[in-house]
Amino acid sequence: MEFRWHRKDLLSLYDLSREEIEYILDTAEEFKKVSERNVKKVPALRGKTVVNFFVEPSTRTRISFELAEQRLSADIINVAVDASSLKKGETLLDTVRNIEALQVDLLVMRHRATGAQNFIAQNVRCGVINAGDGAHSHPTQALLDIFTIRQRKGRVAGLNVTIVGDILHSRVARSNIWGLLKLGARVTLAGPATLVPREFEKVGVRVCHNLRDALRDADVVNLLRIQHERQTAGFFPSVNEYARFFGLNQETFQYLRPDALVMHPGPINRDVELDSAVADGPNSVILEQVTNGLAVRMAVLFLVAGCGNK
Repeated sequence: MEFRWHRKDLLSLYDLSREEIEYILDTAEEFKKVSERNVKKVPALRGKTVVNFFVEPSTRTRISFELAEQRLSADIINVAVDASSLKKGETLLDTVRNIEALQVDLLVMRHRATGAQNFIAQNVRCGVINAGDGAHSHPTQALLDIFTIRQRKGRVAGLNVTIVGDILHSRVARSNIWGLLKLGARVTLAGPATLVPREFEKVGVRVCHNLRDALRDADVVNLLRIQHERQTAGFFPSVNEYARFFGLNQETFQYLRPDALVMHPGPINRDVELDSAVADGPNSVILEQVTNGLAVRMAVLFLVAGCGNK
């Protein structure tokens, strides 16, 4: 029986089955070919209206979604939060309901509050795509990370993927964990005990507080930045000390396999979690992640808009 996409929204990889994740990745494979053509545009979302509603700052994710929407021929509205009625005291739900009343089809939303997109999706008819909520979920970032791994390694199942950094406050880490485990990868989390508590082992991952042990046998290492904006207390003595014990540099890089992939969702704090020589080196696929994000977001927009069922 042919698989069909049936979800109105994309809120979290926790909600998705292995088949659904693979269907998104397979669809992204087809859309990646569009960006390799001379004419990088298709009419897949012609007549559809997409609103980008980012209540939290973003560079890569927002630009990637906007370009994906343009390449799918959608009509696009960008809501400037600082100039919206949220500043006048209007509730988030009232703001979104008024946007929906303009007959929009999709809402791409980023918000600092965990669960904000889930709440909105339950109260509107249009499709909602989570572009990041608090420290909870960032499904399209995890999808593009996994897409990049699959493209480079030919598979995800059976690979050893190590995620290093501020796991405690990272929506990217959480989304990657769920997606990678569902596709059969083995996941190791590494960082200071304050940022990678043992409680994470309950979801089926390995927790390691020694970088050398975490890098050994890794097929992929994904570095995360220290998220100072989400922290309310000091979780390590200093940035220099963090870089010394958990930064990937030319010395600690030697613990990796020669063909290991080096990843980072951005923005990079150079010479903290990642040395410039490694970030720009031959094992780095950081810019490929950005490129692949366009194909993944085209696929997600296409499917959530309902076009994948036609």
